Amino acid sequence: MTAVDTLDIMLPHYGDTGLLQAAVRSVLDQTDKDWRLTVVDDGKEEGVPEWFASLGDSRVRYLRNEQNLGITKNFRKCVDLVESSHFTMLGSDDILLPDYVATIRRTVAAVPDAAIYQPGVQVIDENGAPSTTLIDEVKRRLYAPKATSRQVLSGEPLAANLLSGNWLYFPSICWRADIVKEISFREDLSVIQDLALIIEIIRRGEKLVVEPTAAFQYRRHSASLSSGEAVSGARFGEARRFFLDVADQLDRHGWPKAARAARRHLSMRLHALSMVPGALRRRRSGTIRTLLGYALSTSQR
Repeated sequence: MTAVDTLDIMLPHYGDTGLLQAAVRSVLDQTDKDWRLTVVDDGKEEGVPEWFASLGDSRVRYLRNEQNLGITKNFRKCVDLVESSHFTMLGSDDILLPDYVATIRRTVAAVPDAAIYQPGVQVIDENGAPSTTLIDEVKRRLYAPKATSRQVLSGEPLAANLLSGNWLYFPSICWRADIVKEISFREDLSVIQDLALIIEIIRRGEKLVVEPTAAFQYRRHSASLSSGEAVSGARFGEARRFFLDVADQLDRHGWPKAARAARRHLSMRLHALSMVPGALRRRRSGTIRTLLGYALSTSQR
């Protein structure tokens, strides 16, 4: 990314208007002003178009879908609207720290031939306070690289690592636009489409850069789509189908270690097991059976 490039920040929205406004304000507060924000609203909340119009900032583009597209189709629409060489798909409940754009532009300039850039992330709760969850501790301790300086990762070791436990934070990532436009998000996936895209990018020989500088706040709260589907157990059926399918693809690609990691998908199994106490408290017997069946299954097909 050269000094003249503008970072496209794409924001697919559906949900809480207050959190959306906080996310937008975090973009407006960037120290590096060379960005363009596109919000694609998949909801119908009153007053939102008027609020965006009141900002009076030519770098902010607001679009509202005539009909609800759903999460994956809205992601795909955002990708189609990207105009710059690099972009971020910001979650509408997440926050950019003030130096996010500056950090990303500096990192891309240092490693211009990569396709995925992961900055340092802070996890916050519904109220914006620092949060420590089991999921994030497992990511940090078991799977994420112990990066105190910038690292460049690629190939089968990276794919195997991510398929064992996905330690990336999707809304914080900066993507190279050309490769994402070529692949885009799979329409048959709703909660694991980010990992599917990442693995395909890696399979094609592209690089991932880890930049440890904290630049992003990722919000974990029970109202998120992924959390809701995890509580019901729905996400794990989709996950199992993805892992088994991608294992076959990686075997054909000549990456047996990554294929084995996909078939085991240990982190996702442990995640399902961790949801059982919540299902017990809610007395959801069907969900309990689904979660245990997924977590304890020995089938590799």
